[in-house]
Amino acid sequence: MATPETNPLPARPAGTQTLSRGLHALELVSNSPGGLTIQDIADRLGVHRSIATRLLTTIAEHRLINRGPDGRYRPAGGLAALAGRVYAGMREQATPLMQELADRIGASVALFVAEVDDAVAVTVTEPANSNVRVSFRQGGRHPLGRGAAGYALLAALPPRENEDPRVTEGRRAGYVMSFGEVERGYWGLGVPLARPANEPAACLTLISASKELLENSVDATVSAAAQISGYDM
Repeated sequence: MATPETNPLPARPAGTQTLSRGLHALELVSNSPGGLTIQDIADRLGVHRSIATRLLTTIAEHRLINRGPDGRYRPAGGLAALAGRVYAGMREQATPLMQELADRIGASVALFVAEVDDAVAVTVTEPANSNVRVSFRQGGRHPLGRGAAGYALLAALPPRENEDPRVTEGRRAGYVMSFGEVERGYWGLGVPLARPANEPAACLTLISASKELLENSVDATVSAAAQISGYDM
């Protein structure tokens, strides 16, 4: 999955700029499993090392990141605690049905939501009875205009002028498939969820190297999506 861009941030008022830089630094660390050094952050934010040091020290004081013995900053327990509360009701209701679906069809299942212009995986389940697993990364994101999840989320929204035909067809059929748009060489199946007004669009998405497996999983995925949509989330 893509990581945040490493371009310097645009000029902002001092207080807003500091907050923006801090949030960007937190995002960079969160999306770097191997951790990042102070100089890594300084380079990616386009700031002096002393500024990066202050930003990272402040974030670490709030237990959102932690500096290891190797000098690299990595996500800490405070960030995990915050993340655990995000979409908690939706995840709690969806996860058992997603796990049942993953085990039944032998493919990873993710719950995506639309956040501004991105599709974001908020929970992922993998088949317990399979030795070969191709999975999404929880928290991973990609543009709405790409891949089965993106098209399915757009299909869950009201029609837009000049929208992609795959979105229009996905809204009509109740599902959409894509190939190689997010993970090269893999198929994706996305099924929109029915959501209450003013709630973010959501969908179930499967990923597999087998087009046939996903084609044979459409009915089961649509059924699981309907069950999840029936809960008060």
